Amino acid sequence: MKKIRKAVIPAAGLGTRVLPATKAQPKEMLVIVDKPALQYLVEELVDSGIEEILIVTGRNKTSIENHFDYSYELEKTLEETGKQDFLKMVQRISNMANIYYVRQKQPLGLGHAIGCAESFIGDEPFVVVLGDDIIHNPIYPATKQLVDKHKELGKGNILGVQEVPETEVNKYGIVDPLKKIDDRTVEVKGFIEKPDINEAPSRLAALGRYVLEPEIFKYLKETKPGKGGEIQLTDAIFKMKNDGHKLYAYDYEGIRYDTGDKFGMFKATVEMALRHDELKEMVSDYLKKINIDEIK
Repeated sequence: MKKIRKAVIPAAGLGTRVLPATKAQPKEMLVIVDKPALQYLVEELVDSGIEEILIVTGRNKTSIENHFDYSYELEKTLEETGKQDFLKMVQRISNMANIYYVRQKQPLGLGHAIGCAESFIGDEPFVVVLGDDIIHNPIYPATKQLVDKHKELGKGNILGVQEVPETEVNKYGIVDPLKKIDDRTVEVKGFIEKPDINEAPSRLAALGRYVLEPEIFKYLKETKPGKGGEIQLTDAIFKMKNDGHKLYAYDYEGIRYDTGDKFGMFKATVEMALRHDELKEMVSDYLKKINIDEIK
């Protein structure tokens, strides 16, 4: 069994849920406290042992490449002014991992974006991390949990899931379990997109993390566009399952933030600030003193 050492981050979306902030700025580069959202994802992958990362971009996303690139002028200025702490911080960003880029030339959906990674992945199993989902778990990163589970199972695609409240199952793709493997893992029978509460087979929602076998690219090529002319990743995953490939869902541990949503971005900013060594006391004191009635 090959070690999982590569990851794909689809980052070509327009970010319409957080307009107007994304009119000229990629949603992945919107700042949460003092880092762009995308950096949290890259750090999770690095902490999970991933060595090479492909970011699938689109038009007007060059700031992503600039952020993770070496910045001669900035580093020289920091060095000359003796700001060593800032210099180390900036250097770490460009040295975290081997990061590559490919452009999705047409907005044809998540499945199409993953298909753009075929030559990068080759014949290795790999991780997919969606750009809208930050998962906070500093002890055992969500990606590491899925990678370890794949190693334990030996083979198969894995959907990263979490239990959501019954009142929210109609917002997500919900897993229909076939059988329980352990306390956090089920083998998957099917998948229902945004079911009514009465029709939901479980409360396990697919949320932003996947481990995929390289055979997925064959199925992506065979998958016809669905709603909106987009190629859906889940369609290819289930075609693969129907051909006898194992499909599992793993309920990962961690606090999820939907940073493609305005309120999700706000929650992430507040809670990350409350964990920030430099800011946590100031932010805590500020929140305690706020008088909502006085804010207009």
